Amino acid sequence: MKTVDRDQPGNSHPEEHLRCGYVAIVGRPNVGKSTLMNRILGHKLSIVTAKPQTTRQRIAGIKSTPRGQVVYVDTPGIHQAARRALNRYMNRIAQAAVYDVDLILFLIEADSWTRQDEFVAQALASVDTPVWLVINKVDLVADKSRLLRFLDERVGRERFAEVLMVAARTGDGVADLEDRVFEALPFARPYYDEDEITDRSERFLAGELVREQLMQRLHQELPYVMTVEIEEFRREPGLLSIGAIVWVERPGQKQIVIGKGGSVLKQVGTAARREIEDLFGEKVFLRLWVKVSRDWSDDERALRQFGYEE
Repeated sequence: MKTVDRDQPGNSHPEEHLRCGYVAIVGRPNVGKSTLMNRILGHKLSIVTAKPQTTRQRIAGIKSTPRGQVVYVDTPGIHQAARRALNRYMNRIAQAAVYDVDLILFLIEADSWTRQDEFVAQALASVDTPVWLVINKVDLVADKSRLLRFLDERVGRERFAEVLMVAARTGDGVADLEDRVFEALPFARPYYDEDEITDRSERFLAGELVREQLMQRLHQELPYVMTVEIEEFRREPGLLSIGAIVWVERPGQKQIVIGKGGSVLKQVGTAARREIEDLFGEKVFLRLWVKVSRDWSDDERALRQFGYEE
């Protein structure tokens, strides 16, 4: 697997007929932004759980085809109640992403328009970049005529340049969305080489896969007071050795993450190792530790230490 740093353009396609551009996927938490990007890319890049605010940082997924290249930017969910430093950070990252792209896909749930959706819509109203409304999870609405009434009576479709419907989970409508997006992008040379799939490092992706398994196994507030720091990332012949620290905010939380006799941490480590091996295509040895950093999620300095940089 090949990852890159953003703003390092590739030179593999000098042809002038190719299209290339950046497309931001934005919306409130838990509407399926990461699921949509993974479906478009054809492989898992962004972590996905049933819990809101799973995505915390911007991550670009690069889709290269013979026709050109689209760089999809998955963003944290934009939400109004941003009380802690981590939540404010996620809002800043998501809102900044829309100023550096060629097109914005504003994702919402079918037949659901919340105050947070309206908050995002109003934030996008002042942006010069074209905004397309993408209604996700249409497979869960049997009566499609309801969606048309929903658009007219609750959303106001006239506010958006285009309105499209998809089911990211099943893939319905996604190919059409891709085609429409591609035709809206400018003619340009690709920014990245054909075999590059993201602008994020392997260390970052490994940390995200560990955090995904933690979020899936822990309940209530614990997923939101945890972060993962990759302390060791070393390749040896035939083996990738990774050491990761799981940071929590209280000693009691540490015990819950470890579990009785280390059971929870062992389950997390086994599942995360398999995910990392699938993504990287190599054998992995993964070690996990749990440590306490009191109130790290409301500490700007701690956020920077743990890789939440802008």
